[in-house]
Formats: sequence, C-alpha cells, structure tokens
Amino acid sequence: MKTSAPWRQAPTFQSATAPSPPWPAPPAPDGLPRARAFDQFIVKLHSRCNLSCDYCYVYALRDTGWRDRPRTMSARTVDRLAERIAEHARRHRLPAVRVIVHGGEPLLGGAGPVTRLVETVRDRLRGTGATARFTVQSNGVLLDAPLLAELARHDIRVGLSLDGDRAGHDRHRRHRDGRGSHAEVERALELLRRPEHRPLFEGLLCTVDLANDPERCYDALAAHRPPMIDFLLPHATWDHPPAGAAAGDAPYGRWLAVAFDRWWAAGRPLRVRLFDSVVDLCRGGTGHSETVGTAPAAAVVIETDGSIEWTDSLKAVANGAAATGLDIHRHSLDAAFALEETVAALDDGLCRTCRACPVSGICGGGLRAHRFGRGQGFDNPSVYCRDLGLLITHIRNTLRHLAD
Repeated sequence: MKTSAPWRQAPTFQSATAPSPPWPAPPAPDGLPRARAFDQFIVKLHSRCNLSCDYCYVYALRDTGWRDRPRTMSARTVDRLAERIAEHARRHRLPAVRVIVHGGEPLLGGAGPVTRLVETVRDRLRGTGATARFTVQSNGVLLDAPLLAELARHDIRVGLSLDGDRAGHDRHRRHRDGRGSHAEVERALELLRRPEHRPLFEGLLCTVDLANDPERCYDALAAHRPPMIDFLLPHATWDHPPAGAAAGDAPYGRWLAVAFDRWWAAGRPLRVRLFDSVVDLCRGGTGHSETVGTAPAAAVVIETDGSIEWTDSLKAVANGAAATGLDIHRHSLDAAFALEETVAALDDGLCRTCRACPVSGICGGGLRAHRFGRGQGFDNPSVYCRDLGLLITHIRNTLRHLAD
C-alpha cells in the first residue's frame, strides 16, 4: 500500500486497507531481522516547552501536529506503552532497550511523571530478559537539586542541550520574553558535575551555528567534562536550506572539521558521537550516529497521545511527514515493520548521485529529512552533501596521516 502524502514519505497504515501479510505479522524466530527491532524508544512525555528556540524542529519548522496533541502523556498511555515495549522486547529477544524521555521539555511536569514512566516500564520488562536504560533529554532550565536527587534515586540519566558559550547559546535558545537560558543551564551543569550526580550525566547536544567560533564552542562544551558531545546540523531541506549555505562551499563541513581538529589535538578526551562515528566507519565499523552510516534505524517515537512516529527530524519536511498512522493503543510496535517497503523507503532509498559517490558508505546519505525538496521528494543527496563529504574526507586524511 502506498501513502497518499504528497512528499512520498515512508508508508503509513490506513485502517481502511487490509494489511498484507496478515495483521499483525505472526511471531517467528526467523521473522523480522533482529537488527531492525526497535531498541530505542523516544517518549514524548510532555509536548510543550518552556523555551522558544528559533531553530526547533517541533515548533519552529513545518510540522504543527503538536497543537492537536495532549500536553502530557496520560497514565493510561504510559501503561500501554510499557506493555508494548515489553511485548516487543520479548518477541525479538532484546537484551537491552533504551528509553529516552523527550518533549517539548519533559521536566515541565516535574520528576513524578518521569519516575512513574520509568518504574512502569521496568515492571513490565521483568521476565523478558531485557534490561532498560533511561535518559531524560532536557534543556536544563528546570533541573534543580531536589529534582536531580529524585532522578538519581531511580537511576535516570540526564542529557542537556548547550550550544557553546553564553553568546552562542543565548543567540537561539531563549525564553519567550527574549531572555537567554545559558545561566540556568550552567547551574544545572554545576549540579551534574557534583560527584554524587556525575554518573547520571549522559552528555551534551549542540546545534551547529556558523556564527559561533568552532574552537571556542568545542572548548566551552568540553569545559563541563561531559562524557559525550553530539554536534547536530540544523534541520533543513533543499526547499528551506540552512542558514549561511550560500556563504561558501561546505561551510558546515569546514566548521565541523575545525572542531574535529581541536578534539583530535586534545587527544580525544571525550566522546564526540559524530566524529567517533565517522572514524569508526572509516575503519570499517558501523558507526553509532543517525547522521552518518548505513545501519538501519532502531528508534521509534511515541507521542503524548500514543501515536507511533518515524524519526523526529522529518518534522522539518512537512506537516505529518513523520506519521505512521499507528498508535500503541490499537497496534503493536511490530506493526511498523508490516508497512510495505518500510526498509527501502527509510534506509535504502539513496538517489543516483549518492549511489555513485565514493563516500556514500560512510555518509549514508545523511539524515533522510535533509534530502527533501526540489520537487523530487527525498530523491536527492543531502542538503549538507558537500559538508558531510568535506568532513569525511578530512577525517579520513587525518587517519591516513596517522597510519603513515
């Protein structure tokens, strides 16, 4: 069955159409490839936010679905989600799953809803053979000592968003009244650096801004001694290109290459997911970043109303571009696998330019959302094609020099 969406997105289930094969697919040891089973669940516990970041893919780009969803996930939906995760883990014999509590801002409801979700999932997973790791991805504004102590009591890790130093961060990550949020994030990071909370520190997410000096940005992030940094390219398409794209050839690639050199010269003191993934891929590995590589996606998004969606980055494309037509109240998580041509639509649909490119095995075409536009749906290279090519070539040359 084909989706009727004009952007030719991954297929969606239409309840009026009888699925094939029989719905749902019967459990079988030799059924769906285990590598494609979902082992990461991005849970939108709260669908609103207390900041107004101007590059936010949820509120500031093409999708407006958040307006029609409940602000918080109900107890009934939490219970059903926990059942679905346990069902999926049992069927695919998963040794471990990861639950990322997301939003909006997941801490808007305090620690209570987060800890209830965690305890419910843990309870349902008993007897499945799967362990669970939980992370709250937060903007940090509401993180205080009592809240962090409660998260620590339930072994819930915390990832924060930080876009460099004060000037770089506050340029985009502001309150609705225009106030920057850097000082509040700094206070949260001071708490996370305390010895008793240090094990909970998951890492920092940083959206690349060409206006920020890459070395200064990296140094500001590394100063907090996070276990991991992940540099994110701003979500953009060919129809809505990234800021500064016309400023020169591969400006984002050059920015990242400078940051890479800073990290490399420092002796790689911490994980930088994008850089580590490219290094791993250059050495014949599989990588561990959604931005690069060809490994199939293993994550699924659950919205506050229980809707099952594809990766959040597709919200940069069009209204409803991440929709599957499925929800956990009526469908198992395996239902997503039953959608016709899902694997081809999501992972194997590289355009002719990408298939002929010598670094496509490392780049993987970049994020699917970044390929959209030009009246060709997703049949394009990434809008960051030259940037990714420059970064990969730079890292590969660094590795070759090391081997000489």
